[in-house]
Amino acid sequence: MERLGTGIGWRPEIADAVERMPGIDWVEAVAENVCPGHLPDSLRRLRERGVTVVPHGVSLGLGGADRPDAGRLTALAERAEALGSPLVTEHIAFVRAGGPLTASPHLEAGHLLPVPRTRDALDVLCENIRIAQDALPVPLAVENIAALIGWPGEEMTEGQFLYELADRTGVRLLIDVANLHTNHVNRGEDPSKALAELPLEAIAYVHVAGGFERDGVWHDSHAHPVPRPVLDILTDLASRVRPPGVLLERDENFPAPTELEHELSTIRRALEAGAVERVKAELRAAAGAAPEGRGDELFPAAGTGRREAAGDVGGGLLVEAGTARQEGARGVTGGPGAGAVRRGDETGAAEATRGAFGRPHQEDVDGARQRLALAQAALLSALVAGTPVPEGFDRVRIGVQARALAAKRADVVAKVAPELPVILGDGYRTAFLGYAQTHPMTSGYRRDALTFAEHLLSTGRPGDAGARRELRQWWLERSGPAPRSRRPAHRLARVTRRVLSRR
Repeated sequence: MERLGTGIGWRPEIADAVERMPGIDWVEAVAENVCPGHLPDSLRRLRERGVTVVPHGVSLGLGGADRPDAGRLTALAERAEALGSPLVTEHIAFVRAGGPLTASPHLEAGHLLPVPRTRDALDVLCENIRIAQDALPVPLAVENIAALIGWPGEEMTEGQFLYELADRTGVRLLIDVANLHTNHVNRGEDPSKALAELPLEAIAYVHVAGGFERDGVWHDSHAHPVPRPVLDILTDLASRVRPPGVLLERDENFPAPTELEHELSTIRRALEAGAVERVKAELRAAAGAAPEGRGDELFPAAGTGRREAAGDVGGGLLVEAGTARQEGARGVTGGPGAGAVRRGDETGAAEATRGAFGRPHQEDVDGARQRLALAQAALLSALVAGTPVPEGFDRVRIGVQARALAAKRADVVAKVAPELPVILGDGYRTAFLGYAQTHPMTSGYRRDALTFAEHLLSTGRPGDAGARRELRQWWLERSGPAPRSRRPAHRLARVTRRVLSRR
């Protein structure tokens, strides 16, 4: 199995620094920000130097009730092929809800939201992942996410949920240790217990990132230095298994290149500390002494054996770009042991409704989709449309999550439509957050920016007549069948000069 090594998230803002950074074996690029026919020069140069590039999707919504969108899967496949990637990655999350399954308005979260750790959600997620695996030219790995909120009535821990997901589909896992820390602070979940329950042989690579705590809530910002507790979880993971790759994520508030290099060095030291502990444990085992803190609990569902089927997952996944085959990612799918992992007294009841190879019958999955769709639509509507909070959820945390979604939405709209903060000045954020309270996002961020501008104009804002003219002109140029201006950068500079001249 090819090892990825040490990497960093490639972002346009730090592209030059990443190219010059020593010891970078691979990079990860947000898939939706890459155009296959027009690769950024920086990514092209990195590839020519032999640096592996992995596309990381954020909008597929594999944890949603709907089947994965064929167009989004095609786009992800095109990016993997254009980049010559050995695998692609996505998230165990839902990002939209509503629509035909619920006969309710379609809603977009604009963010990754947690799926309930229930049998229904697992059945739907497994089928969605199999659909994605069939559509992609290279293996798929999925990432655990950070959560501000928890679902009532969950049936599994995160480790158990991920173990069974990998066992039933053969999908690889992208383990984000920063997200494990987030869930520790926000949900009281023990990172060490989660690691002990994971199928470690299914790990494709590891994410490391920073965040911040406010009022007892950890925000996974990707805009702050990696804290010591996250590094400690990385060391714990490395004491159990040698991860094929580790990557530093940073999405904004980028520090100087020397600070990023320092963080990478700190990550390497955390890995080395874990490796030392792993070697010590192996030596104790070889000498006949049981490793401290290790035993059957490492793989609680499978006893002492690392199942042969699960072992097949690790073999031949990360092969040379362009030659990777999906079969290597699915050593357990359809095998005689697939789906056999069960915990507790639910075993008999679960098996009674399962078809061949432990898979649920299709009518059971369809029913699960319907139930999951209703639950996710109710939650997302409470978060973005102000409808009542579904029973069993923490109302305070729902409020925190709703404000976080609105803030992220304002930030992203400002990035995709940078003219708006220039035209509106200091009033942009207040105006947008007020708009967001009554206008849930139903499409992408670019459409959201247009709808926001239209909303302001329809209510006679902004108050300054010159700014209102500028906003109307901006909206007219982008709301028609084709943009009037072919030089948006020049247009932004012109708008900036005009606005500044009025101050």
